[in-house]
Amino acid sequence: MDSPELYHVKQQFTLGAYKSLVDLTLPDPDSPDYTPTLVYQARAHLALDSPSAAYSQIPKDTENVALKAVAALAHFVEAESDSSKEAERDAALEELRDLCVEIEGDDADATEWEKGTARVLAGTAFARAGEIEEALETLGAGTDTRNLEAVGYTVQIYLSINRPDLACKEFERAKRWAEDDLLLQQIEASIGLATGRDAYADAHAYFTEQLANPSLTSPRLLTARGVARLLRGEVQAAKSDLEEAQTQMGGKPDAETLGAQVVAAGLGSAKSADADQLFSQLSTEHPGFPLVLDIERKAHLFDELAAKFAVPPVAAA
Repeated sequence: MDSPELYHVKQQFTLGAYKSLVDLTLPDPDSPDYTPTLVYQARAHLALDSPSAAYSQIPKDTENVALKAVAALAHFVEAESDSSKEAERDAALEELRDLCVEIEGDDADATEWEKGTARVLAGTAFARAGEIEEALETLGAGTDTRNLEAVGYTVQIYLSINRPDLACKEFERAKRWAEDDLLLQQIEASIGLATGRDAYADAHAYFTEQLANPSLTSPRLLTARGVARLLRGEVQAAKSDLEEAQTQMGGKPDAETLGAQVVAAGLGSAKSADADQLFSQLSTEHPGFPLVLDIERKAHLFDELAAKFAVPPVAAA
C-alpha cells in the first residue's frame, strides 16, 4: 500500500503535472518513498524534455535497477536527436537490455516495482528507437504482466501503429486483474480518443473530471481535453483549452499542444494563414512530430504524381 504522499506523486505523474512534480521536495533518503519519488521526479524531467536534469538527479554509484534504468533512458533521450551521438544512443539501449536480463528470475536483487519500472523505461527507449517488437516483448504484451503502467504503454504503442484492436485486448485483459484506478481510466480514455467510442464522451468526461481536481495543475490534461473537444466538433471550446494549456506552459506549447492548435486553426472560420503559421512553427521546432511527417509524405507523393501528369495540348479552334 502506497503512502498518501507517494500516491499523490504517482497521481501527478499519471496526469502530466510534471512541473509540480519536479519542484517537489524529495523525502528523506531513509524513507521508503525516497527511491520511487526520485524515479518519478526524474521521469518528469524527461517528460519536460530535460534529460540532463533527470540524469543529474541519479546517484552515480546507485545499484538500484529502477534508478539505473532512468539514467540510461536519460542518456538515450539526450543522444537520440543528435546524429553525432549515435554511439552513446546505442550504448544506452544496450545498458537497458542488460538491465532487463539482470532482473529476470526470482533471485534478482530488486522489488517487483523496481523490476516493472525498469521494463517500462526500457520499453519506452526501444519504442522510441523504432524497435517495436522488442518494446512490446519487454513490456509483456499479450501476457498477464500485472504491471498497469506497462499495459498503458503497450496500449500507446498499439495505438501509434494503428492497431486499436490489440490495444483494446490489452485493456480488457488488464480489467480482469487491475483495480479501477486512475491509470486504468486513463488507458480507457486513450483508447476512446483513438477509436471514437461513444462519440468521445467517456474520454471528454474523464479529462473534465481530472481537471476539476483543485490540487492539480496539468497543461497536458487541458491539451487532452482540447483534442477530445476538437474530435467532438467543439472548436471554440477546444481552442480555449489549448490556449490555457499554452499559458500554463509559460507561453511555449509542447509538440502535442502545438499540433492540436494547428488542427484547430484549420477548422471553422479561422484564417488559413493562422494554420500555416502554426504549422511552420511545429515543423521547425518538432520536425519528427507525426503530423509533420504525414504532411511531408503526402506532399512528396503529390509532387511525384504531378510530375508524371502530362497536360494535354489545348484543342485548336
